[in-house]
Amino acid sequence: MSKLNENLEFLPNDFELVGEENISHIDKSYASQPYFKDVLNRFVKNKGAVIGLVFIILITLMAVIGVSLNGHTYESQIISQQNLAPRVPGLESLGIFDGSETMNTSGGQVETNKYLENNELKDVYYWFGSDVLGRDIFTRTWMGTRISLYIALIAVLIDMLFGLSYGLISGYFGGAVDNAMQRFAEILNGIPNLVIVTLLIIVLKPGLATITFSLMITGWIGMSRIARAQMLKLKEQEFVLASRTLGAKDFFIIFKEILPNILGAIITNTMFSIPNAIFTEAFLAFIGLGVPPPMASLGSLISESFKSFTTHPYMIMPPVIVLAILMLSFNMLADGIRDAFDPKMKES
Repeated sequence: MSKLNENLEFLPNDFELVGEENISHIDKSYASQPYFKDVLNRFVKNKGAVIGLVFIILITLMAVIGVSLNGHTYESQIISQQNLAPRVPGLESLGIFDGSETMNTSGGQVETNKYLENNELKDVYYWFGSDVLGRDIFTRTWMGTRISLYIALIAVLIDMLFGLSYGLISGYFGGAVDNAMQRFAEILNGIPNLVIVTLLIIVLKPGLATITFSLMITGWIGMSRIARAQMLKLKEQEFVLASRTLGAKDFFIIFKEILPNILGAIITNTMFSIPNAIFTEAFLAFIGLGVPPPMASLGSLISESFKSFTTHPYMIMPPVIVLAILMLSFNMLADGIRDAFDPKMKES
């Protein structure tokens, strides 16, 4: 064997390097990225959520600047300019939004244009038309949108400041504290919200303060349940035990250790609570329990325009469309946030 090795001679071309084309698999390492950056990447890929966010931004922008765009105010009344159809400068030359409307009369349908019939209205423009009192529907629609966005902001603050703290404290301490706090929440939740609001309006004056107070009574219960469930799931984890062993106080553990780990579920539930709060305000305004005149909300505009729906259907369209887009956008945004924080939920 040793003689065979002595006679063995290696030539330069006996061996050749293996090229990448002959390698079946190459391991690659990817740089890790922060958690919230990963959440943002998943959110951006959700087209529905991005579209919802864009519409929310546009509606919010119009609620801020739309009230002062055309020179009318939400409370000004000009009886001589009542029931005017939408008329938009520039579009009237195209035959659309030129102030003409079709009226249903006993003799049939009659097309009329009050702007052209009255010489004083030739230079007057109502972009969404005017109501039965001669008020600008465009301005009142965006003023009503402000009310809806205010209700959305109040719902978020109530959820985050009260409902979140209530649920976290109840779930963390457990025992008699949890039992007493949950029985109190169940008693409140057992009373229909409409009954609470009706009683409040009987005692207090109708307005935003009353609606806000009614949301503060029961609007936080859903968030408290979510926070309590998440607390019960995490409070026995090792990192909580380690913090407690090192001498951390109870409220430090609740708000510094556990809260950051349930932020995804909290944000998702908050976003889903916004459409419910907006719809509650719109419903209360529709049945006459909303903000008092001349202040407008989307619900009160729909309620007022519903009386003239058969004769002037254009009056009810702007608040209905804005309310529908607003609620749909918040739902799409909440759906996207939920999938971004928990991608497994979308796959299941």
